[in-house]
Amino acid sequence: MKKDIHPNYNTQATLICSCGAKLVTGAVKDLEVETCSQCHPFYTGKQNIVDSTGRVERFKSLSKKVSEAQKKRKTVKAKEDKQKEKAEKQAKKETIKA
Repeated sequence: MKKDIHPNYNTQATLICSCGAKLVTGAVKDLEVETCSQCHPFYTGKQNIVDSTGRVERFKSLSKKVSEAQKKRKTVKAKEDKQKEKAEKQAKKETIKA
């Protein structure tokens, strides 16, 4: 095994969580993490919904816009179909008269 290629192991490394908890553990360097055993839903039994960028609201607004566009398209298609039927009836009447 090669010598002096492994980092020094620190038995008193600090692990800092985003919730503010500080834990002492063994690691090569100090660590910063997003969740720990004090704030993770599995350990706490509480479910936290983290929506920092507003994704839920954005999804709801986009789905609302899509449904409105679909309704609008249906009414436009219905109007076009009625106009086509009207034009066909007039064409039939003209061919009968001629």
